[in-house]
Amino acid sequence: MTAPNTSSPPDAGQDPAASPAAPALDPAANSPSAPTNAAAPSSPSDPASPAAPSTADLEARHAEMSDAFLRAKAEAENVRRRAEEEVAKARKYAVESFAESMLPVKDSLEAAISIPAATTEQMLEGVHATLRQLSAALVRNKVLEINPAPASRFDPHQHQAISVVPAAQEPNTVVAVLQKGYMIADRVLRPALVTVSASA
Repeated sequence: MTAPNTSSPPDAGQDPAASPAAPALDPAANSPSAPTNAAAPSSPSDPASPAAPSTADLEARHAEMSDAFLRAKAEAENVRRRAEEEVAKARKYAVESFAESMLPVKDSLEAAISIPAATTEQMLEGVHATLRQLSAALVRNKVLEINPAPASRFDPHQHQAISVVPAAQEPNTVVAVLQKGYMIADRVLRPALVTVSASA
C-alpha cells in the first residue's frame, strides 16, 4: 500500500524570485595572488624621501666651484709664465758657461802680447799653454775633435772629402786630414777635411 504524499504543492500564488538568494562570493577576495595589504605611495612630505637641495645650497656650491676654477686657472697661468721666463733665460744665457771657459784663454793671450821683449821660446811656450787652456775649455763644453786616423773608413757624416788620391790602402779610406772637424755632443759643428783613397 502506497504512503500518501504529505508535502504540500507550491502555492500557485507565491513568486519564486521572492525566495531568499544565497550571498554572492567575490572571486578576487579569495584569490591567493591578490594583495591583502597594498602599500600606499609615499607622498612628497614623507620624511623617508630625499629632500631636494635648496636654492641657497646650490648657490653656495656654485660659488665654491667658481672659486676653485679661478684658483686653478691662476695657477696654470703662473706655471706658464714661469716656464716662458725660464726658456727666455736659457736662450739669453745659453753661452754663459762657454764664455766663462774662454776668459782664461783671453787672459793668456793678453799676457803674452804684454811682454815687450819676449823671446821666440817664450812666445812658443805661451802659445802652447794657451792652446792647452783652449782645448780644456772645449772639452768641458762637450766640443770634441773629429780627427780620423789614416786608413780609417771614410764617414760622410763626419768627414768631407777634398780630393781622391791613389794610395796603397783600401779604397774609400782616409789618406790624410787637412783640417780637423768638431762636434758638440752628437751634432757635427764642422766636418773634418780629408783626402780619400781612390778605388782600385
